Amino acid sequence: MDDSFSTLSQLVRILLLPPAGLFLIMVLAIALRIRWPRPARMLATAAAIGLYFLCTGLGAYLLVRPLELRANALRETTNTGAQAIVVLAAGRYAYAPEFGGEEIPDYVALARLHYAAKLYHDTGLPILVSGGNGSSDGQLKPKAVAMAKSLQQQFTIPVKWVEPASETTAENAIYSARMLKPEGIRRILLVTDAMHMTRSEQRFRAAGFDVVPAPTIFFSEAKLNLFDLLPTAENLWQSYYATYEWMALIRDELADLV
Repeated sequence: MDDSFSTLSQLVRILLLPPAGLFLIMVLAIALRIRWPRPARMLATAAAIGLYFLCTGLGAYLLVRPLELRANALRETTNTGAQAIVVLAAGRYAYAPEFGGEEIPDYVALARLHYAAKLYHDTGLPILVSGGNGSSDGQLKPKAVAMAKSLQQQFTIPVKWVEPASETTAENAIYSARMLKPEGIRRILLVTDAMHMTRSEQRFRAAGFDVVPAPTIFFSEAKLNLFDLLPTAENLWQSYYATYEWMALIRDELADLV
């Protein structure tokens, strides 16, 4: 994908999702305050309340929980009939000084790799890591490259396939199928976050796989308490992630109807 298009897509996503989208509403309210003061105040108040809500544990829970209820933790790992483990990329740190300036998976991707390592030890199944988003100038490598290196060097686990071209969940599925199907692999253990699993499972099934969901990172399992009424950056991040997943699910469902 062209770098300029990828950058534009990322910018649009940032501006639509919280908190940037709510700040844009506040800016709009400021612009309207002289000519339409009452609607402007209502708009600004609604944006402020929305921002507070998304920053609370309660707000994050209400967005995250319905997504995670769709993804049950895998209780039995050894008798699934799967032929391979597929791990999807998340984010990365482009420069890690403690690793000599190399790119490394971010903590979300690392949690996925951690669970994939457990599944490997339980099953001995070969692993495919999937994720691109490398830059055309070579400054940024595909995410799957850093993931494979982490599994091999830090977890001492072999990686049989590296899929470095995909930039979306749908492409994760399509390009993984191109690598695995010629080897007769149809049934896979699919590793990603619980929030991301519904969409991922749909895409991989559409690509012809028999999917055994293997979700990890369940944010909403902790019980709510009074502290969850206080705003924190972590709660806002979870709300951002959940909002993105809801929007992507709606987009995919609408696209399937067309």
